[in-house]
Amino acid sequence: MAKGMATASAPEPDVPAVLLTHHLKQLKLPTVLREYDKVGREAARDGVDHSRYLLRLVELELLDRERRVTERRIREARFPAVKSLDTFEFTAIPSLNKMLVLELARCAFAARRENVIALGNSGTGKTHIALALGLAACQRGFQTLFVTAHALAHQLMEARDEKRLLKLQAQLQGVKLLIVDELGYVPLSQVGAELLFEVFSQRYERGSTIVTSNLPFEEWPSIFRSERLTGALLDRLTHHVHILEMNGESYRLTQSSGRRRRAAAAEQNQATSALAGNQAAPTNTGEDPQITAS
Repeated sequence: MAKGMATASAPEPDVPAVLLTHHLKQLKLPTVLREYDKVGREAARDGVDHSRYLLRLVELELLDRERRVTERRIREARFPAVKSLDTFEFTAIPSLNKMLVLELARCAFAARRENVIALGNSGTGKTHIALALGLAACQRGFQTLFVTAHALAHQLMEARDEKRLLKLQAQLQGVKLLIVDELGYVPLSQVGAELLFEVFSQRYERGSTIVTSNLPFEEWPSIFRSERLTGALLDRLTHHVHILEMNGESYRLTQSSGRRRRAAAAEQNQATSALAGNQAAPTNTGEDPQITAS
């Protein structure tokens, strides 16, 4: 560098901003860190005092934190799909008490540790209702877990073989809302049925359980392979229970039939349009036009 030339000095760091970033990260306030500068400029523009500025930042942090916690609950619930009541067609299942379902979606039953049992033939939307109630529970702060009856029985037998059954049972007992789907769809072994009974029994008046089944109560002995076991289970499950009757035509089958009818109608319309277009077009005979001399 030539003698006498001034050296360009690096800009000094904004020490307060650096420290603020560090402290907010330490305090785990990501929303405040992300928003404080923008909200500060808006507050200065609108003449908002420091108390309201701070209140706005804290509100944003709380809202964002609640959103993240809810999203985590939904992930941990292990739903096979996220369903809500907004997409359920109540008119397709006239036997279902819509007002009761909407009341259950407020999740007071979970706070009171009551149970819900949805009974009906296959394809009537029992899983959809269970998933929707589970989603509502997650949104209202209840730890939720979804599992099929067959998968739960398998997990319990596996845990027993690996000497961790007590740990798994304690985890299941601690869940605020346990959703056991498709009870009766797949046969259970004697051991699996007994372990599943223990889960229901341990949760009695300690947490809420939603059960869906394609079998009426009188056929449940075929699931648990014992009249005595089934009687004891129903005594616990139905003590504080809301029963959803969901018999009717298969919702999925009706939807599938409707799609097929619409597809066939569209193909028919397309074929009709093509035929009409062919008839309207001029016919080329392939013969040369005759030229007559005048």
